[in-house]
Amino acid sequence: MSYIDGFVIAVPTGKQQQFIAHANTVDSAFIDHGATRVVECWGADVPKGQTTDFQGAVAAQDDETVAFSWIEWPDKATRDGVMGRMAELAKTDERCDPAKNPMPFDGKRMIYGGFEPIVEQGEAATDSYVQGFVIPVPTGRREDYRQVAEEAWVLFKEYGALRVVEAWGDDVPDGKLTDFRRAVKAEPGENIVFSFMEWPSREVCDAAQEKIMKDDRMKPPEGMDWPFDGKRMIFAGFTPVVTLEQ
Repeated sequence: MSYIDGFVIAVPTGKQQQFIAHANTVDSAFIDHGATRVVECWGADVPKGQTTDFQGAVAAQDDETVAFSWIEWPDKATRDGVMGRMAELAKTDERCDPAKNPMPFDGKRMIYGGFEPIVEQGEAATDSYVQGFVIPVPTGRREDYRQVAEEAWVLFKEYGALRVVEAWGDDVPDGKLTDFRRAVKAEPGENIVFSFMEWPSREVCDAAQEKIMKDDRMKPPEGMDWPFDGKRMIFAGFTPVVTLEQ
């Protein structure tokens, strides 16, 4: 079964090209060591929220842009093997050496975690527009969430979506400054879902949102309420700036 590492990063807006160069270098190492796909996305439509939002998730400043990224692995064992060797790779692979390839952003505010996909539908696209989501879901409602997501995919696909991945928190560490749980004000008994949806373009995505919100089918199955608090879900639109694949 595949496995996802998810990241949200605050990047100085003026350092976009440095971010792209850094990502291309480091991400090529992940591909060489077993990752199947790495995508780095630059904030395009990142709204402010009343309760939670992507800016707050990484304490982004006014001159920073939010980046949303993920690594796809063939399985958890491959991922754990590589992540467990990062200190070694920093010494043996210059691409992973922060002294030779320094991060053009504040790594202390980057949030990251490992996630197990529970819904994977559609086909990845090289040139796409991405919607990213982080959602707090009660641990006991994992199956309810999966069912709602599977059924919603039929609707999103009808309106033009190319792919969706909904991934359940598996290795989501607490951070000193920022982390996924704080990003959505997760409560005791809640887990984190990291999700992304790929569209052929922003125009198709934007047009679909207006129609979907008016579609009566966009609701939970009969007899079920929403299995998460939508007021604490964070979401935004992103443009991929780096995509590497095996």
